[in-house]
Amino acid sequence: MAFATSKDGTEIAYSIEGAGPGVLLVDGALCHRTFGPMKDIAEALGQDYQVYYYDRRGRGESGDTEPWSLDKEIGDIEAMLEAAGGQAFVLGVSSGALLAAHAARKLKGIKKLVLYEGPMVVDENYPTLPENFMPEMRRAVVENRTGDVLKMFLKRVGTPGFMVWIMSLTPVWKQLSKSALTLHHDLDIVEPFQHQQPLKQADWTGIDAPTLVMDGGKSPAYMRNAQKQWSEVLPNATYRTLPGLNHSVKAEVIAPVLREFFG
Repeated sequence: MAFATSKDGTEIAYSIEGAGPGVLLVDGALCHRTFGPMKDIAEALGQDYQVYYYDRRGRGESGDTEPWSLDKEIGDIEAMLEAAGGQAFVLGVSSGALLAAHAARKLKGIKKLVLYEGPMVVDENYPTLPENFMPEMRRAVVENRTGDVLKMFLKRVGTPGFMVWIMSLTPVWKQLSKSALTLHHDLDIVEPFQHQQPLKQADWTGIDAPTLVMDGGKSPAYMRNAQKQWSEVLPNATYRTLPGLNHSVKAEVIAPVLREFFG
């Protein structure tokens, strides 16, 4: 493990796997270096690339400096690119896909960009956030009601109530709880794109990197519709569906596709 220092002085913990051209992995909600898909993806790519994966601020062993902002998270990616020698291929998953795309608008060190299932809602196949959702979540965060924050989020992303209850009785709940109080930051990133409205080219101008937008063949229609539309408004982007996958990406499926795209 090593640390990179972001522009605001926050220490960002990261790990490195393998050797070769640099690849940076950007996690989605709740995930960090020891929980989620990125460690497996890093190991799968390590034969051909030097893979950097990090704890987003407020998670794992990374620090946090209030107040949070999207620009600070982009600064964390900039610090990671510097650690990787100034440039890298980048994979972003879920809310990390939107974060990586925002970073690609401002940073020049991203050589190629892969975006997997940014959670956007561009049609009526999925409901928008209720008006009171974010205020209630922020209140729960301030009051340190980790369990309530997790339940709100899991139900929002479609987890049935009985499954949330079962999860709360299992060891995975403790893992999820470690990053639960950062969930409102992920929602701040994705909420502007969850209003059942078409995506706009103007929101993504400035991205120079060749981009691959992907979804899973088992993912719901609203998610796949959003990825297809995203690929159409992003500059220099292509679209691909990975058969058999849903929102939970698997290293053995995505790694060969990344090798093909990164080259």
